[in-house]
Amino acid sequence: MNLQDFWNETLSQLKSQMDEGEFSFVFSSLQYESSSGSTMTLSVPSAFFRDQLKGKYLVVLEDKLLELTGQKIEFAFTLRKPEIPTRAAPVEEKSEPKGEPPRLPKAPRKAHSQLNPDYTLQNYIVGKNNEFAYSCAVSISKDPGNAYNPFFLYGGVGLGKTHLIQALGNAIHHNNDKLVVTYLPAESFVNEFLSSLQNKTQSAFKNKYRNVDVLLIDDIHDLQNKKDTQEELFNTFNALYEAKKQLVFTSDRPPQELKAFAERLLSRLTRGIIADLQLPTWETRLVILRTKMVSKGIHLSDAVLELVAKNVSTNIRDLEAAMNKISAYGELLKREITIDVAQEQLKSVFAGPSQQNIAIDLVQRVVAEAHNLSVQDLKGKKRTQAITLPRQIAMFLIRELTEYSTTEVGMEFGGRDHTTVMHAVQKIEDKVKTEPNFEIKIQNLIRTVRDRAGS
Repeated sequence: MNLQDFWNETLSQLKSQMDEGEFSFVFSSLQYESSSGSTMTLSVPSAFFRDQLKGKYLVVLEDKLLELTGQKIEFAFTLRKPEIPTRAAPVEEKSEPKGEPPRLPKAPRKAHSQLNPDYTLQNYIVGKNNEFAYSCAVSISKDPGNAYNPFFLYGGVGLGKTHLIQALGNAIHHNNDKLVVTYLPAESFVNEFLSSLQNKTQSAFKNKYRNVDVLLIDDIHDLQNKKDTQEELFNTFNALYEAKKQLVFTSDRPPQELKAFAERLLSRLTRGIIADLQLPTWETRLVILRTKMVSKGIHLSDAVLELVAKNVSTNIRDLEAAMNKISAYGELLKREITIDVAQEQLKSVFAGPSQQNIAIDLVQRVVAEAHNLSVQDLKGKKRTQAITLPRQIAMFLIRELTEYSTTEVGMEFGGRDHTTVMHAVQKIEDKVKTEPNFEIKIQNLIRTVRDRAGS
């Protein structure tokens, strides 16, 4: 027998020895890739899953293979790249008689009571920043419960998470209104669960959420530190997943940054596909503005729209707010919105959270929290990799987001020399250019700092 045969036998024996649900969650996500000598390479869906596997089940696998092969087998793990779903070819549109407006896609026979009918996949603006997440949503809408389950979507405030999750729900409801689609914010799930405990109606609560076909929970990060609610969601998740029902969650941060979450719940949330929403590019922001302008019946010149798109890069909500502000100004005062008028009316918006208003200690706190360190760790003398890299990240972000000089930054990190800051900035810049995942991490930290500064 070769190692792959031994691997198949290992799975067969473990399946008969373990709880069926536990085996399915853990080992169905592992795929044999190759072997060389006494090393076996397996692929896993995510780094989080790999770490959980190593901590809990690696010894089980090693012992079982030692029993079967008589030798110590080493494991190597690779991350499987999720396949980007292929978009369906556009349907050829039939020509409309002249004088008639183009026909829009038919709305659902009856709007879903929990979903905003204005949130659809058809009016969701797709760019490089959200193409993968959108493609996943389209695939799920066609085959809920089988394609990409569960689906974990994360991104900063105002980047379109709620639009996409509700659009997905509307699409499923439109395709088959006999399916029970339930959408709610995580906070509502918490309140309903607590109410069921208080009123002793837990059975009704469980029946409500364990008998749906599609469960969409927005802002799952609101379950942090809510141990009992997490336990209930864990059990609900298992019941729905085993019944091949679709689960979708959104969060304002990636799974690894969710604090005070039960590990076994996190392992479920990250069991399927994970997609993020990045800040839209300038071109995408311009398309968003033009689309919203048409839908709202607003008239602004291309030059003004380009001005707004170039200067408002925080999120989609801020884009729309800026457009609404100058539109209302022109309408109320009966004035044409020129470039000069737009610049004057939006000067505070364009400034955003002032760079001078982003404090050094805010950046230090955000970076420290993201790496499970204290601010004192970043300011201290230790030079271990676990501290040095976060310290360099903090220095880079301060230089990126504020006007402080390298000398001033160095003083805030235990009196370090300005050349140390310059070296840190250069190292992070190089790392961003060569490591796409690291670039995403830096963007998430920048977004967090700006969100906190803005609030």
